[in-house]
Amino acid sequence: MKKKKLFAPNFLLGLFIIFGLLLVGCQSEDTGSDPSETPEEGSSEGEKASGAESGSTLATVKERGKIILGGNDQLPGFGYVNEDGDYEGFDIDFGKAIAAAVFDDPNALEVRPLSADERFTALQTGEVDVLIRNTTWTTSRDTDLGTNFAPTTFYDGQGIMVRKESGIETVKDLAGARIGVETGTTTELNLADQFRKLGIEYEQVVFDDSDALVAAYEEGSVDAWTTDKSGLVSRQATLSDPDAHIILDETLSKEPLGPAVRHGDDQWFDIVKWVTYATMEAEELGITSENVDDFLESENPVVRRLLGQEGDLGSMLGLSNDFAYRVIKHVGNYEEIYNRHLGPDTPFKLERGANSLWTEGGLLYSTPFR
Repeated sequence: MKKKKLFAPNFLLGLFIIFGLLLVGCQSEDTGSDPSETPEEGSSEGEKASGAESGSTLATVKERGKIILGGNDQLPGFGYVNEDGDYEGFDIDFGKAIAAAVFDDPNALEVRPLSADERFTALQTGEVDVLIRNTTWTTSRDTDLGTNFAPTTFYDGQGIMVRKESGIETVKDLAGARIGVETGTTTELNLADQFRKLGIEYEQVVFDDSDALVAAYEEGSVDAWTTDKSGLVSRQATLSDPDAHIILDETLSKEPLGPAVRHGDDQWFDIVKWVTYATMEAEELGITSENVDDFLESENPVVRRLLGQEGDLGSMLGLSNDFAYRVIKHVGNYEEIYNRHLGPDTPFKLERGANSLWTEGGLLYSTPFR
């Protein structure tokens, strides 16, 4: 008996013909686009979509004509409203630096004041383009909250303020004390960690914003209050009797503060990052807002690349090649920004410390402009 063939040749041929007809039919179905339209020369549809997505914040900002900065309005020296009704401060100036880089105008900036509890929601929903509001870089914020942090602009640490007459000299002396803290901050969590580690009982009193917190402390509703040490120094200067208060020597945590943007737009992240670095690089090279025009004649290739005299670093970011020149000319280098708001000629007189250049024993330096 002959074995039966599973597929006869004619049958296989028929299947191939049917399959071919089906394939042609699928390719010919109307996709909703004009078949005469072709992608732009030199780019695929995928590349165009990617480019639009990566540059969406910059495009939005340019169309709007200004940058919206999520900032503080309650922290003298960093972010507050001055006597003329204008926003001013160390953090505000870094927002102005971004505006200078994009628009050649540091005032193409709208500051939107946010509480600590509001800031990340405002960033993620697109209410603000960049967050520069004494915000600490942490693992959970970088990942779970979808936030990209630009270079740290201020290395800080958490401290505690008490009344001098209280006799309190160390954290351990605060056993049983009522301690005020602002909600939605790392200080709230750090305080709990520190007292848990020391085995000390205390009462945590939470406030929605720093103005309410400081007011409660001044009127005696709490025995102490805690935030970043720079914030304590800033607010101490505004108290009715600054000398009646002290900041404990102990530092409860590391608080690296700096600009932040939302995930999903690498181009905008790069812009904020390199604008920040430009202020540090300028200080190291000795370039200031006063002498930057003289440096345009420099033969130093490092200087020439930074100021856009050669190379195309700016265009790689989607900016003018002289973006760093604009930043320095309009806003200044890092030292100028620091001294303007926090330095020896201000009420705060904050020593640079860790916020000095690496050449001066600090932690600041720019990655290479190359």
